[in-house]
Amino acid sequence: MLANATEAEDLTQEVFIQLFRKIGSFRGESAFTTWLHRMTVNHVLMHFRKRGVKHEKTTEEGEIGDLQDIIQSVTERPHHVDRLALDKAIKELPRGYRTVFVLHDVEGFEHEEIAKMLGVSVGTSKSQLHKARMRLREFLNRKA
Repeated sequence: MLANATEAEDLTQEVFIQLFRKIGSFRGESAFTTWLHRMTVNHVLMHFRKRGVKHEKTTEEGEIGDLQDIIQSVTERPHHVDRLALDKAIKELPRGYRTVFVLHDVEGFEHEEIAKMLGVSVGTSKSQLHKARMRLREFLNRKA
């Protein structure tokens, strides 16, 4: 599904972390392998959604360019972030933004879970995550 072995390995690790967290929700109504496969596919699809994988390249005539060109343009975007710069940027976030960012993007909790933990609305959780990501981008772009 990813056409990239390194990215597939990373997502595999994320799926096993999610499996560890959610094993209690397995009801046994289907085979364990079926449940694991569905969880894996859902995780990859969410990865695509989060990443916004709609990359269209058109010619001046409005036609879609060669598929190889599209794939190459997507894979040629090196976005390496220095771990120390990222840690520093996260520490500079306001406490509320930082908490939601860490719970969602690092720990993998869903907004509903975060809202219950922090006693806030789901909308507040989403808003704080969005603002945290925007501040992190600004900080990291300034450093780059």
